Amino acid sequence: MFGLGFPEIILIGAVLLLFFGAKKLPELAKGLGQGIKEFKKASTDMQQEFHRSVEDTHSHQVQHTAPASAPAPAAVAGQSKPADAGQAPAKSA
Repeated sequence: MFGLGFPEIILIGAVLLLFFGAKKLPELAKGLGQGIKEFKKASTDMQQEFHRSVEDTHSHQVQHTAPASAPAPAAVAGQSKPADAGQAPAKSA
């Protein structure tokens, strides 16, 4: 953990104990723990929101590209021959 061994952690704890005192140290540890908990929760929420946004964008793109892959109705209708294919178009007066 950050390259700290057991002796270094004991030394840091002793300095904190001397600096803040025995009564204040548990309160500081509790506040630090709550701060870390809130940070992790915010980080998790942000990751979930990012993943939801990516999924929404992906599904939105899929919805827009899906109709383009289907054949156009005019192309399907153009495959059958009209009944008067051999006749010239009628002129209107």
